[in-house]
Amino acid sequence: MTVVDLHQHLWPEAFISALSVRTEPPFLRGSTVVLGEGEFELDLREHELDRRLAVLDRDGTELAVVSLQTTIGLDRLPPDERTELVAIWEDGALELVASAGGRLAALSAGGGLDGFVGAAVGSDSLADLDALAPLLDELGRRGAFLFVHPSGGPVEGRPPWWSAVAVYPAQMQAAYMDWLAGGQERWASLPVVFAILAGGAPFQLERLATRGVDVRSTLHGNVFLDTASYGRRALELCIETFGVAQLVYGSDIPVADAAPTLRAVLGFGESVAHMIRDVNPTRLLP
Repeated sequence: MTVVDLHQHLWPEAFISALSVRTEPPFLRGSTVVLGEGEFELDLREHELDRRLAVLDRDGTELAVVSLQTTIGLDRLPPDERTELVAIWEDGALELVASAGGRLAALSAGGGLDGFVGAAVGSDSLADLDALAPLLDELGRRGAFLFVHPSGGPVEGRPPWWSAVAVYPAQMQAAYMDWLAGGQERWASLPVVFAILAGGAPFQLERLATRGVDVRSTLHGNVFLDTASYGRRALELCIETFGVAQLVYGSDIPVADAAPTLRAVLGFGESVAHMIRDVNPTRLLP
């Protein structure tokens, strides 16, 4: 078994350069990334390969699956701009994977799937499963998995933490319900990973029951929730609701501090941590 982190973000040097010459969101102004939802200070050294491998060693992670976070807003760009930036990121990501000595794998950002272990999509895309169907069908044929990440979006007049705490979980809950309502039966064997515990999916099951939904019908072996940003209380509820087999470790490095989540996972004991960090994510990988 391999200790896996399914939710990390890594920007190749060429992608950083591409953002640095843009003047409309998303773009970089020095070490500040300017997005539709606000401006955020970055330490761009966290995207250097050697430094990332050192972080993996620190956390006892043998393999990190990296993706381009959909919250930066590429899906809201004109098609030609989006296609260019996706190609730059994907080409650079595959180069990093090749240089990392087996320590990295990557998810497609919307280009091709060759060389990738799956594809990352924004939560909003699950609202139109017919449009997403060609990708989902191809992932199924390849034995790859779908990773659903918050889409984000413009926010005005709110504090800086608003998107991450209010918008992202709501988007993920909606995506999870879209999947239960229209995707699960159609792609019953496709592995799907919802970031940030699907925005707190287990919190809503009792409410679903009050609307006549058989909660047992929402429990599927191909649907996984990643742990990113959560601690013991939320993880306990997920384990109680779904069982440990549906939980996978994700850190959201470098966006989030991995330490609290990792500490919580390890705090459940060796056997549970082994399931969350080794057994379950390994089931998703070729």
